[in-house]
Amino acid sequence: MDLLAELSTRRALCIIRAQEIPDPPGLASTLVEAGMPIVEFALTTPNACRIIEAAAKVDGIIIGAGTVMSRQDAKDAINAGATFLLTPGLRPAVAEEAVRQGVPVVLGAMTPTEVANAVDLGATAVKVFPAARLGAAYFGDLHGPYPDTPLVATGGLNAGNAAEFLAGGAIAVTAGSGVVGARLAAESRFAEIAARATEFLSAITE
Repeated sequence: MDLLAELSTRRALCIIRAQEIPDPPGLASTLVEAGMPIVEFALTTPNACRIIEAAAKVDGIIIGAGTVMSRQDAKDAINAGATFLLTPGLRPAVAEEAVRQGVPVVLGAMTPTEVANAVDLGATAVKVFPAARLGAAYFGDLHGPYPDTPLVATGGLNAGNAAEFLAGGAIAVTAGSGVVGARLAAESRFAEIAARATEFLSAITE
């Protein structure tokens, strides 16, 4: 799986963070059918690795693990079926394990120095957080010294502002609770999730 190629094509990554996900395959299938197949399940979700394992069986899903904080987290997530990893900040041990296993890793960063460190650690792409507070123009600023570094915008994005960050230079944007809210996931409200995903994708492709 070429994560950069998928991000460049899809332009959106769905982040799921919830206390309960009773039907992981149903949720994954909903997002694939809606055209948002790149999905991250945060390890802060209870039984996250079991959820990843169940969702990974869905055809067409590109499944990752987020909030990966340690080497053991990385190993557990990869063993469960995660095909890429994301971290909230610079996590050298996670990056080392991902590189060792040949799994793409998206390291979190905010400052120019952190972006450089993420690249040095072997990041496939750099997740810039909190994007909404930093503003879309910040991505153009980062591309000054780092023109070839793929940047993913995350934090405070929604259908109303996500397209600005793609125009500003992000390779992709994240869709969080605005698409898969914790309650929607817990109640398996798939029709509503599909509608929100469609709205988000329409907003970034217009």
